[in-house]
Amino acid sequence: MQLINAEGENVGPTSTDAARNMAAEAGLDLVLISPNAKPPVAKILDLGKLKYEQQKKANAARKKQKTVEVKEVKMRPNIDTHDYQVKMKAVHRFFDAGDKVKVTLRFRGREMAHQQLGMELLKRVKEEVADISKVEAEPKLEGRQMMMVLAPR
Repeated sequence: MQLINAEGENVGPTSTDAARNMAAEAGLDLVLISPNAKPPVAKILDLGKLKYEQQKKANAARKKQKTVEVKEVKMRPNIDTHDYQVKMKAVHRFFDAGDKVKVTLRFRGREMAHQQLGMELLKRVKEEVADISKVEAEPKLEGRQMMMVLAPR
């Protein structure tokens, strides 16, 4: 096997028994780095320290990754202009944070007779954020709610 000592220097081809003896003398472990190579590569190092460093790297990678959340914005078909602007400001803020946005339109009572108003409102939302988002789920009616999912570009 190819052996690398504790200082990181290449010792060269060594028998397994000799490598084990060298590791025991140094008070460290003999770790097989790449077992599929020809010849296999082993390194003399502290296994506990190696595992600790790998765990730290994994934790750092986990900290850096961002989970994409789905934020929901609820509206009604007869929403006033200022209320609409406030909701759209929230939508822009969610996209800036990298989250998906689910726009929900709730129909109550006789509003169900005017579903085209809801569809027009969702089209208006879609056109307003077309430059910063893409439609992940087209507007669809489920019971008394019309929903659409938008994802940031």
